[in-house]
Amino acid sequence: MKLEIVDLHASVEGKEILKGVNLTIGQGETHALMGPNGSGKSTLAYTLMGHPKYQVTSGKVLIDGESITGLAPDKRVRKGLFLAFQYPVSVQGVSMFSFLRAAYNNSRPAGSEPPTIFEFREVVADKLKMLSMDESFLNRYLNEGFSGGEKKRAEILQMALMEPKFAVLDETDSGLDIDALRIVAEGINKVSGPQTGALLITHYQRILKYVKPQFVHVMYQGRIIESGGEDLSRLLEEKGYTWIKGYQEEQAPVQAP
Repeated sequence: MKLEIVDLHASVEGKEILKGVNLTIGQGETHALMGPNGSGKSTLAYTLMGHPKYQVTSGKVLIDGESITGLAPDKRVRKGLFLAFQYPVSVQGVSMFSFLRAAYNNSRPAGSEPPTIFEFREVVADKLKMLSMDESFLNRYLNEGFSGGEKKRAEILQMALMEPKFAVLDETDSGLDIDALRIVAEGINKVSGPQTGALLITHYQRILKYVKPQFVHVMYQGRIIESGGEDLSRLLEEKGYTWIKGYQEEQAPVQAP
């Protein structure tokens, strides 16, 4: 099964941000998407998930050959797509347990019987154990008073529960210190597997020391301009993104005098 992004163009408030993105992710594969600020990485994440602010103007997104381009976000979730947010929202008065149970039940195929509250508690307890998280976490309000690391671990817990076919992790490493980064990366590695294809969006190579991608892509000005293996992320770590301008100049067609 594959997630295919085909010549995807998307606009935000009338301004084109994505200018022809092509990318294919198979289940069991981990892809890293890197690039400077403003290159379109987060726009791609929100467009894939169907955020209404991000309008697809041409191209398509397919899961297992079926277009999801016109589907609402909840239907994309049922098709197996998951998004971990860069800035998870805090919701006072809604416990983690209630939120996770509602998300879990609503991600199930239409017509299927949701688990009882006791059955769900067993399911979530298994995931907490896998991620080395305490059950007291469930009694707290959703992201309320959470540290940066706790917010990102909560996102990975959601991913563990949803068991998506394809997960988009939007700058999961942002705002984390070294210890929190390692813990979150370990969680990603535990949750990922042969049934989940992952797109890890990041600015930096540091998380890739813990989460090893098979494929690395560089995004610039709304397009993926370079793809390779892990050595490409090391090149970015060494040279930064300044080389991209030179690369673009080399690729530009020569203008006739």
